[in-house]
Amino acid sequence: MVRTLRHFLVLLALAWSSLAAAEVQITFHSFNGSVIAGRYPHTFISMEGTLEDGTAIKENYGFSAKRATIAVLRGPVEHIIMTEKEKWLTKTNRHFTLTMDDAQYWKVRKLVSEWRDAPGKFYDLDTRNCIHFVGEIGRILGLKVAYPEDMLRKPKAWLNHITKMNPVLRAEVID
Repeated sequence: MVRTLRHFLVLLALAWSSLAAAEVQITFHSFNGSVIAGRYPHTFISMEGTLEDGTAIKENYGFSAKRATIAVLRGPVEHIIMTEKEKWLTKTNRHFTLTMDDAQYWKVRKLVSEWRDAPGKFYDLDTRNCIHFVGEIGRILGLKVAYPEDMLRKPKAWLNHITKMNPVLRAEVID
């Protein structure tokens, strides 16, 4: 009986510790852009960790125009939810990282789906670009978010602005 109780307690302790260790980290990135690489400045998020049910998470999402053409300057165009390859993740500015609970993770995933599945031409350089997408994710996590006009095409400057607006992040501004 003592042996059975001991095994039960060990299993309970293991289950409890795995639940306590369940967390997903979300990192807010900016990419400076590169004429050589053919990439425009961009902001996106990456998520990594484990949900309470043990599901491993390693995902990243950004929002962009489906095609980089001059049409982007004239108004709404077709959109896409982008996922970055590992090589781009290592070349980004990592502004800050937060820990999410499962409910926040699922709210982020819902927002990703809503923006991905929006009908018609949903990307607009001035009103619905990668900055707005990442800003809405920030709001899910309780961040103060604003979209100053002079930063709508400057992801790094914008994320630095969000860093300053949210001193609780204790993050450094990136030069």
